[in-house]
Amino acid sequence: MKTLMLLRHAKSSWDDPALPDFQRPLAKRGRDAARRIGRYMAKAELRPDAVLCSGARRAVETWELIAANFGTERVQVDDTLYMAAPDAILAWLRNLPDEINAVLLVGHNPGFEELARKLAGSGKKKALKRLREKVPTGSLAVLTFDRETWAGLDDGAGFLDQFVRPRDT
Repeated sequence: MKTLMLLRHAKSSWDDPALPDFQRPLAKRGRDAARRIGRYMAKAELRPDAVLCSGARRAVETWELIAANFGTERVQVDDTLYMAAPDAILAWLRNLPDEINAVLLVGHNPGFEELARKLAGSGKKKALKRLREKVPTGSLAVLTFDRETWAGLDDGAGFLDQFVRPRDT
């Protein structure tokens, strides 16, 4: 069984409108939300074997706040995840080593929302409904795949086990 956790970065600050989008930090509300999601993940035993995080400041700060609840040896910060299209993310996932069973991606919409919807062929009713409505900042989608390899990930192959917004924690 493979598990994919897609975490949209928490709420960013717009205090400095001259700051490039890539450099925007988290807002206070975002830092609080990231801590809540991190505690939720630890309590729910959602521990990734590997993490891929966008290089955007708000994504890195989100990961750092979550990582305080648990760590992982395989953390990759990659600027190419910034605003990546769903197909690009899926191609990266398909190349993961098979010894990785659970991976966390920390990044951005619209790519994450589109990818989650694309992969979720089935799932828990409440989770699917929330995913279809809106994916607010700080939201976590947990998809499971009944397979031993990442190579065969296809549209509709995932089961949406959880969709958690910061306000749900």
